[in-house]
Parts: sequence; structure tokens; C-alpha cells
Amino acid sequence: MIDPHDLLLEAMKLPPEARAALAGSLLESLDTEVDADAEAAWGAEIERRIRDIDAGTTKLIPWDEVRRRIGR
Repeated sequence: MIDPHDLLLEAMKLPPEARAALAGSLLESLDTEVDADAEAAWGAEIERRIRDIDAGTTKLIPWDEVRRRIGR
């Protein structure tokens, strides 16, 4: 069996995009049940946000500014 700490050290050597994909896959593997109501609610929220962006009624913040605000 692979030691989780060693696996993490190896994963940290990956480029950011690959680490994000790996993290997403690991999180998805923990979801054994799908809450249809939650999925529908998130779908509706995403559609609403896209409409707001397309209509210009929401203020977008550049990623550099977001990173600065969260202190990274």
C-alpha cells in the first residue's frame, strides 16, 4: 500500500492544473450519493449567474485582485 504522505509529496510536484484536476477527482470519488435537488439548485444558480454576467448586472473581479484579497 502507498503511504498517503508520500503520495501527497508526489502530487505536490505536479503543475497547478494537474493538482486541481486530481483534487477534483478525489473529491468526486467521495460523492457516493447525488442529491438531485441540490444538483438542480446549483444548476439554476449557475444559469442565473451566467445571465447576470451576460447582462452586465454583476461586477466581475480579476483573479489577481481576488488572490490579493485572500492573502495569497
